[in-house]
Amino acid sequence: MQKRIYFIYNPHAGMERIRSNLLDIIDIFVKAGFEVTVYPTQERGDASRAAVEMKDGYDLLVCSGGDGTLDEVVAGMMQREKRIPIGYVPAGSTNDFAITLGIPRDMRKAAEVVTGGVEFKCDTGSFNDKNFVYVAAFGMFTDISYGTEQDLKNTFGHLAYIMEAMSRIGGPIKSFRIKVEHDGITEENEYVYGMISNSVSIGGFKSPGRKNVILDDGLFEVALIKKPEDPVELGEVAGAVMNGSSNDLVSYFKTGEISFKSDEPVAWTLDGEFGGSLTEVNVRNCRRSLGIMVPAGALLLG
Repeated sequence: MQKRIYFIYNPHAGMERIRSNLLDIIDIFVKAGFEVTVYPTQERGDASRAAVEMKDGYDLLVCSGGDGTLDEVVAGMMQREKRIPIGYVPAGSTNDFAITLGIPRDMRKAAEVVTGGVEFKCDTGSFNDKNFVYVAAFGMFTDISYGTEQDLKNTFGHLAYIMEAMSRIGGPIKSFRIKVEHDGITEENEYVYGMISNSVSIGGFKSPGRKNVILDDGLFEVALIKKPEDPVELGEVAGAVMNGSSNDLVSYFKTGEISFKSDEPVAWTLDGEFGGSLTEVNVRNCRRSLGIMVPAGALLLG
């Protein structure tokens, strides 16, 4: 019986790179013996809906787009009773999770990984009633990925995020009074940034905690930054972030579950997309819950 691929792609992702590669990608799938059903997304949330409504009988669910498209497809897959492996052809501006998994940036080579690679079971995250693939974060600059206009991203790619960040430098740093609980520990502080991740790359840059990342260990890498009160403390924060080390203001640790409570709503981003403004958040690692195709022999630290 012929194998089948359901192929969801975002035509606007990453400077619309898919447009010049689409026929080649489909040709690679067909030559590998797959019957291909193609679905181009029309709006935000469409990829998740298409994944949920996909009929049974497919061997692979493949998506092409940025990390946001992958996030939507995974969220849809997690809602299905029967889950199948996901293939990913990165076409976004940053493609953080593809970098972590060793998936090539070249779209044709990534398509070959889909059909000729191996399935890897990696962790994902539960965020209240939502799912995310590799990062949940709040605080300074975390809204840049979803706050940057699509036309700007299509024109400048990853540079668009840097341009947006540069435009904010020198402005006030917003802090949040948050109670954090994990592993029997409770702390309440003024935080300017928090990140729960499972990736060696965040926002197109190497994660400070990348050396400790294991993709299927049931644990997240957490970074929390308290509000610096003066230029000296700001320098201490910068040094700790650059070195990936902890001090009185910056803490790094691993955990399988963590909760956040605040008096005022805090805006969160999930895999580069807006995750909501919330006063209570519980994040839990869902160990080895996602089957995704990766290059054979990839070194995934697991």
